[in-house]
Amino acid sequence: MGSIWKMLRANILTLMFLCSLVSSVTASVSYDRKAIIINGQRRILLSGSIHYPRSTPEMWPDLIQKAKNGGLDVVQTYVFWNGHEPSPGQYYFEGRYDLVKFIKLVQQAGLLVHLRIGPYVCAEWNFGGFPVWLKYIPGIEFRTDNGPFKEKMQGFTAKIVNMMKSERLFQSQGGPIIMSQIENEFGPVEWEIGAPGKAYAKWAAQMAVGLNTGVPWVMCKQDDAPDPVINTCNGFYCEDFTPNKNYKPKMWTENWTGWYTKFGGAVPYRPAEDVAFSVLRFIQNGGSFVNYYMYHGGTNFGTTSGRFVATSYDYDAPIDEYGLLREPKYTHLKYLHNAIKMCEPALVSADPTVTKLGSNQEAHVFSSSSGACAAFLANYDTKWPVKVAFGGMQYDLPRWSISVLADCKKEVFNTAKVISQSFHAKMTPVSSFSWQSYVDETPSADSDTLFSATGLYEQLNVTRDTSDYLWYMTDVTIGANEGFLKNGEYPVLTVMSAGHALHVFINGQQAGTVYGSLANPKLTFSENVRLGPGINKISLLSVAVGLANVGTHFETWNQGVLGPVTLKGLNEGTRDLTWQKWSYKVGMKGENLGLDTVSGSTSVEWMEGSLTVQQQPLTWYKTSFNSPAGNDPLALDMNSMGKGQVWVNGQSIGRHWPAYKASGSCGQCDYAGFFNENKCLSNCGQASQRWYHVPRSWLQPSGNLLVIFEEWGGDPSEISLVKRTV
Repeated sequence: MGSIWKMLRANILTLMFLCSLVSSVTASVSYDRKAIIINGQRRILLSGSIHYPRSTPEMWPDLIQKAKNGGLDVVQTYVFWNGHEPSPGQYYFEGRYDLVKFIKLVQQAGLLVHLRIGPYVCAEWNFGGFPVWLKYIPGIEFRTDNGPFKEKMQGFTAKIVNMMKSERLFQSQGGPIIMSQIENEFGPVEWEIGAPGKAYAKWAAQMAVGLNTGVPWVMCKQDDAPDPVINTCNGFYCEDFTPNKNYKPKMWTENWTGWYTKFGGAVPYRPAEDVAFSVLRFIQNGGSFVNYYMYHGGTNFGTTSGRFVATSYDYDAPIDEYGLLREPKYTHLKYLHNAIKMCEPALVSADPTVTKLGSNQEAHVFSSSSGACAAFLANYDTKWPVKVAFGGMQYDLPRWSISVLADCKKEVFNTAKVISQSFHAKMTPVSSFSWQSYVDETPSADSDTLFSATGLYEQLNVTRDTSDYLWYMTDVTIGANEGFLKNGEYPVLTVMSAGHALHVFINGQQAGTVYGSLANPKLTFSENVRLGPGINKISLLSVAVGLANVGTHFETWNQGVLGPVTLKGLNEGTRDLTWQKWSYKVGMKGENLGLDTVSGSTSVEWMEGSLTVQQQPLTWYKTSFNSPAGNDPLALDMNSMGKGQVWVNGQSIGRHWPAYKASGSCGQCDYAGFFNENKCLSNCGQASQRWYHVPRSWLQPSGNLLVIFEEWGGDPSEISLVKRTV
C-alpha cells in the first residue's frame, strides 16, 4: 500500500511541476527589438489611457468595453498617490480609487493593462499626484537623490506592487498587467538638475526592477533608462524616436489625442486624420506599442485638477468626458486598428524595405519568410494629393496621408479618408431650479481666526490644501487729520501675491478681484480703496486654483499673499503693511459649517423666493431636484455664474469658473501638417468651461441636493440641468 502512495505522490509532484512549466510559458512577458512578447508571441499593441478616478465605478465597464470595441489591446492608467494615501500611512482604495476593481474589470473584458505607478504622474493632476503631506517631511526634496523622498517613494511603489501581486494581477501570475512604469517624464528634469538627477533615475530603475513583478518596466522620456528598463516616447509624433539600446522595442506611451483645457484658455482639439497619420508613421518606422493619451479623459472631480486646469479633462479623446463616442475620431481609429491587426504578422516578423515613390512619397514594405506582406504608402506633402505606382498598380494618396495595403495589394485604410459619420454633441435642458441663498461672512482680524502673527504666511503652509481659501486679515488705523483723501482720491492699496486669485474686502465691502493664469499665476491688486478715519479692516481672500503639477522642484513653489502689501497716498507717504500683525482663517464659514453636505445644509438660515440673493460675492446657493428619466449623461449649465465650487448630494463636481473667458485665436484647423495645440482651438471668447458633468450614479430618484458656492457673484436663475446627446 505504501508503494502505491509513493507512486501517486510522485505522479502528483510531476504533474505540479509540469503545470508550473506550462504556467511559466503561458503567462510570460518579455521583449526584443521588434515588440513586446506575450506568451512567446510578438504583438503590435494598441493602448488607451483611461484614468479610474476621472470617472465613476459605474462608468468603468462601459468605458472599458468601448475601448475593446474600438480595437484596443491595452488600457493604460496612472496610479494616483495623493488619492490613495491622503495622510501618512492611511490608505484609501474605495469608490473612484478602487484600483483593483478597475484592473479586474479590464481583465474581465479580455484586455491587458499598462500600470504607470510613477508615483509622480504629472497628468494635470493636483500636485502631480504627490500627497501634500509629503512636502512637509523634514529635509525632503522631490524627484532627486534625496533620502527622505526615496524612502517614501519606494514605500508607496512597493505598496502598489505588493497589492497587485496579492491579487495575482501581473501577467507573470496570469493577470492582465503586462508592463509597469516607474517615474514619469523625468529626463528633462534630470538634465536640469544634473548628477543628483542621474543618480536618482538609476536608483528608481533598479528599485523598480528589484520588486520582481515578472513584467517589464518602462521609463518615458528617459533616454538613459538603464537595462532592463525600456525608454519610451511621449508626444504628438514619435516616428523618429529610437530606444537607447537596439534590443529594446520602439514604444510610444503617450500619443496626445488632443490637449487639456485650462481656465482662461480655449478648448484644443486634434483632427482624427492627424492622429491616425501619426500612428501609422510610427509603426512604419518600427514602432510596436502605441498608447492614446487620452482615450477617455474624464473629469477632475473635487479639487483634483492641477494649477489652472479646468474641471473638464475631455482632452478631445475618442470617448468624450461623459462616456459618449466622439465621432468621427473613435470609428476612424477603430478602422485604423483593424488595418494594423491585419498587418501584424508581417510587422512583427520583418524590417521594412523603404522605397521612394516620389519627392515626398515613399513605401514601407514588410515581407516575412512565412509569406506575410504589408505595405504602407505615404504622402508627406501637406498641400497636394498624388497618384503613385506601386507593385504594378496605381494608388491615390491624399495630402499628408498613409495608406495601408494589408496584403501589399489592396488598400484597406487611408489616414485622410474619413468614412465614419460625424456627430455633434447637443446639450438639452431637462430641468431648472428654485434657489435658496446664504451670504457667507467677511471675517476681520478680531473675528474667529486660526492664529495671528507678524508678517505674511505662504498659503499652502497654512491650509495644507484642506481648502482653496485662506483669509489674510489686518487693521489699518487712519488719523482724523491724516488726509486720507488726496486730490479727491482714496489711498491706493497694493497687494502682491504668488497667486492664484484674490478678492479684496475693505470694512466688509468688496473692493476688487484679480486673478492670474497658468502662464503667469502671480498677480497684483493695486486700486484706490475707501478708507475712513479710525480703524479700517482689510480682509484678503486668497484663492488657490489647484497646485503645481510639473516643473523642477515644484514642491518649493509658493502661493498666496506674500507681499509686499502697501498703502500709498496718506500724509506719511507709503505705509508698508507687510510686516504688521496679520490674522489667518482657513476656508469659508460655509465650508466649516458643512453647507456642501446633506446634513450641514440645514445649519444656517437660507433666504428664498424674492429674497434670494443674486450677483453678490461669497454666496451659497442650494436647491433640490429629481433625477431626469433616461440614461443620457447629465451636466450643469453654469454659464451665468462667476467662479466657485459645486456639490451634488455632498459629492464635489469640481471648480466652476465660466466667467474666465477663453483667450486665443480660433482659426481653421488643417489636419495636414505637424499638429500644434495652439492652432486647433474652439470656444475662443467664450467660457473655457460652461458645462459640468453630473454623474448619474451620484443621483437618487428624487430629492437630490445641489449646492453651489459662488465667489464672484452670478445669476443662479439661469443655471439648468442638461442632458448630453450626440
